[in-house]
Amino acid sequence: MPHDASGDAIRATLARYCQYLDDGRFDDWTALFAEDCEFRVMGLHLVGRDALRGFIEPAQSEEMRGRHLISEPLIDVDGNRATVTTDYAFVGRDLAVQSSGRYHDVLACGDDGEWRFLEREIVFVGDQPADRSDRG
Repeated sequence: MPHDASGDAIRATLARYCQYLDDGRFDDWTALFAEDCEFRVMGLHLVGRDALRGFIEPAQSEEMRGRHLISEPLIDVDGNRATVTTDYAFVGRDLAVQSSGRYHDVLACGDDGEWRFLEREIVFVGDQPADRSDRG
């Protein structure tokens, strides 16, 4: 089986997302996203790194942080774009699972060779992803 360099790089981006967020490294975390990224969670639709940073930093104060745990992702690479789904669980400091669901992502490989999120939608267990079939 040939080595999957794109898959490895995408898996590393997914792991960095979790570790940077859990460690409060918000500058590094937002750098994982394209400038014009889209982020959907809990009915919110955020566009751009600045909006994302404004949302996540207060939501992930030090006392709120725990650990994001992810499954092996399903990755479909098409050129310099990839669609990815990954199951996740968030474990709080009390060691209880506080949420779980699935990440629905679109990533792109930039000219610098780094894979960044163009889109991320967080879908909690029991919910359905947004219908975006009209995007063209």
